[in-house]
Amino acid sequence: MGFIGSGSIGRTLARLAVGAGHQVVLSNSRGPETLVDTAEELGSRASAATSQEAAAAGDIVVVTVPVSAFPRVPAAPLAGKTVIDTCNYGPERDGHIPELDSKSLTSSELLLRHLPDALLVKAFNNIFFKHLLSLARPAGAADRSYLPIAGDSAPAKAAVTEFIDSIGYSVVDAGTLADSWRQATGTPVWGTPYGPYSNEKGRPVGEDAIRAALATATR
Repeated sequence: MGFIGSGSIGRTLARLAVGAGHQVVLSNSRGPETLVDTAEELGSRASAATSQEAAAAGDIVVVTVPVSAFPRVPAAPLAGKTVIDTCNYGPERDGHIPELDSKSLTSSELLLRHLPDALLVKAFNNIFFKHLLSLARPAGAADRSYLPIAGDSAPAKAAVTEFIDSIGYSVVDAGTLADSWRQATGTPVWGTPYGPYSNEKGRPVGEDAIRAALATATR
């Protein structure tokens, strides 16, 4: 697993991935030397690298950066690879992006413009990082939670579903990248189903609740 961006969601996913037996290569915009402590904390399955190196190393690569940083994500090493997009658009942080403000594109479709040869899957953008860590459950657990994913490539979705299953979650297919607005910031499936931020343990959410939340989203 390669990670481009190592903020709260990136570090949490890396921890879950290491726990599930995956190798992880972490990167951020400030350089690998700033991630040495994080890699050491995660153990022998984790290492720090440049964004180019992390992109090249991963069979699946997680892009978890501000939307304004999309142009700096290395495109060439991601060609043909399954890429997980965890990103959410926030004009107060990213500045105003006309295509997103007008809703002519989803943020994932905008990322695909920068990574035209990647196989992009939207995932993990709708859950608080502390809930992501605390709600992971083994396969077959009665209180296993579901996460929505969206993408245009069936093989990429299958690969991401397998990864998500390995770290303790089940999946609801939320459609194509054009449909991924249904899990964007402020929609019914974003954050709320898993409980308030003040409850760091969160609450498990089943398949029916996620499907209902997706269905009631309006644009």
